[in-house]
Amino acid sequence: MKATTTFKISAKTKKIVLVGNPNVGKSVFFNALTDRYVEVSNFPGTTVDISHSSLGSDVLIDTPGIYGVSSFNDEEKVAREMILQADVIIDIVDALHLERDLFLTQQLIDMEIPMVVALNMMDEARRRGVEIDVPALENYLGVPVIPTVAIEGKGIEELKKSLDKARIGHKVPEIAAMLALVKDFFPTTGESLLYLEEDPLIEVPGSLLRLQRKQDDPGAPNLKMQLRSLSQIQRNQEEIYLKRRLWVNEIVKKVIKEGTEGATFAARLGHLLLRPFPGIPALLLSLLFMYYFVGVLIAQVLVEFTEGVVMESYYRPLMENIVGRIFPPGTVIGYLLAGEYGILTMTVVYVFGLLMPLVAGFYFVLSIMEDSGYLPRVATLTDRILVKMGLNGRAIIPIILGLGCVTMATITTRILGSSRERIIATALLGIAIPCSAQLGVIFGMVAPLGLSYLVLYLSIIGLIFIGLGIIMDKFIPGKSTDLLIDLPPLRLPQLKNVLKKTYVRTAHFLKEALPLFVLGALLISLLNISGLLHAIQNLMSPLVHGWMKLPEAASTAFIMGIIRRDFGAAGLYSLAMSPQQTLISLIAITLFVPCIASILVILKERGLKDGLLIWIGSLVIAFLAGGILANIII
Repeated sequence: MKATTTFKISAKTKKIVLVGNPNVGKSVFFNALTDRYVEVSNFPGTTVDISHSSLGSDVLIDTPGIYGVSSFNDEEKVAREMILQADVIIDIVDALHLERDLFLTQQLIDMEIPMVVALNMMDEARRRGVEIDVPALENYLGVPVIPTVAIEGKGIEELKKSLDKARIGHKVPEIAAMLALVKDFFPTTGESLLYLEEDPLIEVPGSLLRLQRKQDDPGAPNLKMQLRSLSQIQRNQEEIYLKRRLWVNEIVKKVIKEGTEGATFAARLGHLLLRPFPGIPALLLSLLFMYYFVGVLIAQVLVEFTEGVVMESYYRPLMENIVGRIFPPGTVIGYLLAGEYGILTMTVVYVFGLLMPLVAGFYFVLSIMEDSGYLPRVATLTDRILVKMGLNGRAIIPIILGLGCVTMATITTRILGSSRERIIATALLGIAIPCSAQLGVIFGMVAPLGLSYLVLYLSIIGLIFIGLGIIMDKFIPGKSTDLLIDLPPLRLPQLKNVLKKTYVRTAHFLKEALPLFVLGALLISLLNISGLLHAIQNLMSPLVHGWMKLPEAASTAFIMGIIRRDFGAAGLYSLAMSPQQTLISLIAITLFVPCIASILVILKERGLKDGLLIWIGSLVIAFLAGGILANIII
């Protein structure tokens, strides 16, 4: 089978694979077992990439959260690959969701892989009056079951000691009988099971060489007869799933006992937040809090200090002075390093003075929403709307992040389940989502015009956002994935974990984005030195002035918007325009191409073809919408 991972592990090394549904605390186990930190998320899909670390002489491998071993989305394909190669599996099960989680557990058992079950969140179960007969559960499954509270480190040592006792469990009898018919045709029982479950990546031709070798033995049956007998065996995913579900339901009935106490306040509140009322008002309040925290406190107060004071007043003059002493004024190298778009000036000021505080602020709020258990409820609440745009509720994450920084949000689209969804989400982010820095300037310009212009601006952008999503859903081939999401209980987030996640995510973003900013600054500087930047401005002038009826100087603002979105909006701020022209310019600059850093990230994430289509599409939509609006209201 073809490996999809980017790291290599010796065939002699024992592979211990962490497997579990989303939100069961799998990453916490990885941290506790290896002393290495990875993100701990309450939202499915956070741990998209595989992490691995040594565990004694063995290697521990973390996998994305899955609900079943199959090949229906990228996360499942990656997890499936690691599971089929595993020597031992640590299956993490949420004690509060036994009926759901044991379905995956039983599927792993049916694959005949030695395993240990970590029964996590036992403290939550006790608080909710849920009692689990652990010895009985261990007896029914046929594998060791270790009660744990991973976040407090309880049961971790017992889990480590139990790895030597990992064993193959009790298969579902009917499924075991079906496996007996096909297991000789495949290298492992796991592949045999996936073949019966109609996994698209398990095919009969994959066993031809093995069967051919068997045919060389004079006593072996004829190859064609074997293949014919295999093709006659019934494959029925639904039948197998139903048998496994009924088997798991019986186990749950025998081992679990729920108390008679009523639901806690947090449980009742979590249920209410899924309803349109009070769910939607609560969502609006959450977004309002996010806006004031990131858009006002971070973007205006903190950034005014980090960018305006630290970087512009101290850092930039220092760099200009140092570079000026080494390279005489007017030299190309001096301009590239410390000029108007210099690598050591504009790039560093932009990344560390403006972008880093905004990114950290958004990740801080996002981590709070994740760890409190609220974010999955937001995804569930918005799923009905987003599904009409070819997405599902999971896409609310990059959309919310896009209001902070489109560059960061584009990277976050990796959590979406299909390439089709990632293309749609990236296009919406690049075209119709303004970043927080740009929003600050836009609101500063539209607010003096009155509430009616603000409502009109938001309505037009909202309609374009929804309409564009609906159109892409109709014309982009393929089918988007369904929203499969666990709703963890609402809880108070731990500040230590929130800060750690914020730090790791911000550092990861800077590591990926900084080289792209340097490349963008270098490109713009070379365009300016060669005179091409001015030529592009002159080329755009007839379109801006003639079609959109804006002042000729507005074309410069659009060019600046490629470098930084808020530069473009700020470039309009000083122009003398009527209220109608102001509205037109703000609509156009919002829909206009994202900044150079976002463009480079889009090209990196979506590829050259799709990236260029999104970039060109944003140009067309921006000028088309601006021109149509101009010819209506002027």
